Amino acid sequence: MFRRDKDKDNENKSSIDAPPIKPFTSKGTHAPKKVPNPVGGNSSLPTPVRYINVSSIPNRHNHLEHPHQSEADSKRLVVGKNIRLCGEISACEHLVVEGYVEVTLNNACLLEVASSGVFKGSAQVDEAIISGQIDGDLTVNKKLTVLSSGKISGSVRYGSIIIEAGGEVSGDMKALDVASKDTSTV
Repeated sequence: MFRRDKDKDNENKSSIDAPPIKPFTSKGTHAPKKVPNPVGGNSSLPTPVRYINVSSIPNRHNHLEHPHQSEADSKRLVVGKNIRLCGEISACEHLVVEGYVEVTLNNACLLEVASSGVFKGSAQVDEAIISGQIDGDLTVNKKLTVLSSGKISGSVRYGSIIIEAGGEVSGDMKALDVASKDTSTV
């Protein structure tokens, strides 16, 4: 009755050049396998998410919120670890010492000496926070704070002083006179 023509059937098969179908994966989908975590963690666990509080990041371009911030930042000097600095520092309002300095510093607002920092020379500042070493003449018009790892030797003049347990101050120490405190704040 009905018969197929074998030549036509072979012709139809050869005219269709479709790629072969990929076999299913073990889970029954065509989805690619999960890539292992390059850090070496378990890839089946969700990746931890870190949230950053953007409001705590200072905005250096917005001068309306903090009009004096850019001025203070421009007069700040940080002497990093493994850096040696010798000479005289002028027009610096905030000096941070993490390395080694042998300088003369006058009329600064704040001197910070980190636990790895060494300051040799003389300084006249409004406030000082010391957790490293100072050797020389230090005059602090307002508040001198010596933290537990701080060591000061030499001549020290201060308006008020806070020494944390473990902090060391040796040498010639004297509170500033009341008259000199009044003239320095005027």
